[in-house]
Amino acid sequence: MLADEQQEEDFQRFLRRVDDITNLVEGLNSTDPTVQEKALAETENRLRDKEASEEEECRTKANRTVINTRASGMENVEAVNSDGFLAVLEKDAKERAKRRKRNEHLANALKEKGNVAFRKGDYVTAIEKYTEGLEKLKDKQELYTNRAQAYLKMHEYEKAIGDCEWALKCDEKCIKAYFQMGKAHLALKHFSESRQCYQKILEIDPQKESLFKDCMNEVNLEEKRMDEEEKALKEFQSGKFTALSVKELLHKLDRPDQNILYYTGGIRVLTGAMKDCTEQTLFRTNDGFSIISDNKVIRQGFCAERKNTAEVDLCVSLLFLWQAVCTGNEENQRLLLTHPDMNVQLSKLLSSGVPEIQKETLALISVYSETDNGRRLLVRHQDLTKWLQILMMFVNSADARASSAMNILTDLTKEEKFQTQCRITFSTGVLPLFSQLLTSVQLVKQTALSHCIGILGNLCADVVIRKQMADCQECWQACLKLVDECLPGGSTPEYQECLFAVLGLMMNLLLESNAAIQCFAVDISRRCMSLLSSKDGRIVTRAIGVLSRILPASSSAIEEVVKGGVVKKMIKFLKAGGQVTSNYAIKTLSICTKSNSQAQEEVVKSDKMPRSSWSSGVLTEFQCCDDFVETCWWRCYKNFSTGECSDCSGEALCC
Repeated sequence: MLADEQQEEDFQRFLRRVDDITNLVEGLNSTDPTVQEKALAETENRLRDKEASEEEECRTKANRTVINTRASGMENVEAVNSDGFLAVLEKDAKERAKRRKRNEHLANALKEKGNVAFRKGDYVTAIEKYTEGLEKLKDKQELYTNRAQAYLKMHEYEKAIGDCEWALKCDEKCIKAYFQMGKAHLALKHFSESRQCYQKILEIDPQKESLFKDCMNEVNLEEKRMDEEEKALKEFQSGKFTALSVKELLHKLDRPDQNILYYTGGIRVLTGAMKDCTEQTLFRTNDGFSIISDNKVIRQGFCAERKNTAEVDLCVSLLFLWQAVCTGNEENQRLLLTHPDMNVQLSKLLSSGVPEIQKETLALISVYSETDNGRRLLVRHQDLTKWLQILMMFVNSADARASSAMNILTDLTKEEKFQTQCRITFSTGVLPLFSQLLTSVQLVKQTALSHCIGILGNLCADVVIRKQMADCQECWQACLKLVDECLPGGSTPEYQECLFAVLGLMMNLLLESNAAIQCFAVDISRRCMSLLSSKDGRIVTRAIGVLSRILPASSSAIEEVVKGGVVKKMIKFLKAGGQVTSNYAIKTLSICTKSNSQAQEEVVKSDKMPRSSWSSGVLTEFQCCDDFVETCWWRCYKNFSTGECSDCSGEALCC
């Protein structure tokens, strides 16, 4: 009886092992990546245990000690069957690895086919290919995120969210999944969920802060748009007069085949009705922007290449309306700028040559350029490659257009993408125009020109643009001509501002080193020496700054300035100048005395400078220690280019 009970217990243990192995096989075949991964890990553990057991058995047999604790036939059957199942599992694992490798290859091929279809805009086919790929490999994260992106294009936002959730099961730190899920939630007006997705991106990768800010800004703008439209609808339903009049006026403007003056007058009245955000929103929700596409008369007048007087009035009226509709309203700004006609016409209006149209076009662009979001819209939806050239031409204008254009350019240069677009036509379009403006300082508006020069100086932060300018001989010649026009001796304050700006530009360009700079080094140095007698301390400082950067390019320039008394002048500025001036003066002295014996002798013979000058940076330039004293400085000056103090003979602390 006892033997029967033992046999039954062994049999039940065997069945439990069979169940365990069956569960493992089912887990390996599961469609859930988490379950499949857990089963695979358990299988690997069992195989390792089996290998360890076999090694132990081999060691036992080698020691000729075989211990058989279970002699029943059922136990032997259990062991044989258990080993058999583990062998099957091992074989299955190898086959599974081969199948996975093969399926991964097929899934990648299907993913590429889906990507090709996606790029062509065939989102239905793209979804099909990604789905086929997932049938081959269910835990491939890229297929889920790619299919989610296609679902977004098809406006199937719930499906996109589902795919993003599966992608996160494959990779819990998948930024692309959170990004697309945020987009889908935003489209469904789930603002809180959208923000949570974008917050996750920042938590995973703090370097994505720029992307995070752009995404959160998009959510905020959309939520604001929804609030505005709800408020506008309530005011319209309550019977507010201006709210009712917006819809009524748009309805009247929708009448076809009226005289152009009828539409111009109606647009003026509609502009007057734009009192606040409510009216702006009602204009948008009642399809107000369609008046330049749906109304044949308005569209022809607005888009005409050569406009007659009535068409000019219509165009100016429309520009007034756009300003009233878009000021402070980001959604209206976006809709107007993405309208096909406006996208094409904006640069044409700037170049129209009609002062009234140009003035109001500049005013409209200013609505965009004065805000971060507006500038992003301009960069994203406008081809700005020629805008620098177009806006620079307004320097010739004698009215407010010049200052408006320069203010817009100042705002746009804050955008890195604008700088990148400027590179395209810079050497062929911008540089010739800029050189012409510099040589026409007496004929243009000097205030606007100085502003323009400053803008070009700021653009020199872009290495490509700076190199193009520094390589341009015509540009250097124009800069020198402007300096000649503005040399001290009766020039106006406006001229002096131009001179100040061009010296700053030259300092930026001298960060480069090229043949053009070497060619003009002597002429530039000579002009700067002349400017040292200016009564404007700002100009003197920049002139010394230019000297400190141009002299290393030419030994002839060094000889020229030394003969012109540069050493005495620099020591004078060291005694009386501010810290920036002193720093430039020290650098200039260092360059001259390093290679010119006359400069070294003049320094040694010159009067001592006061101890207060040391705080301006002298010690750094002369490469001596912190305990450098006046007595030592004069004895060491002739050797300072090597940083040695050999002439001190131990008399000073620095030695």
